[in-house]
Amino acid sequence: MMQECIFCKISAKEVTVPIIYEDEYILAFPDIKPVAPVHVLVIPKKHIANLLELAPDDVVLMGHVLSTIPKIAVQLGLDEDGFRLVVNTKDNGGQTVHHLHWHILGGRFMNWPPG
Repeated sequence: MMQECIFCKISAKEVTVPIIYEDEYILAFPDIKPVAPVHVLVIPKKHIANLLELAPDDVVLMGHVLSTIPKIAVQLGLDEDGFRLVVNTKDNGGQTVHHLHWHILGGRFMNWPPG
């Protein structure tokens, strides 16, 4: 765990957030600055700074994340109209917390291109 990482603190239960989904590998919770009616973050409990930092042994974890996100989207009621999944990487990609995470965005029409 990275001591200064807010997502590591959330994962370790040092910071309390409303939990939408949790299992031994990942945690999902509402974004504190939502940009859509539904805006949920999904984080691995293991600290990985960004997509570029993935290691070969993270393949099972990534498969778990991507196979669980649709279940979370259904739980959130986004299966009927759809949703957007976003991963920001590093500063120019818009990543503000340097712990790999996915944004599930829904509840409204998503314009293209994104900002």
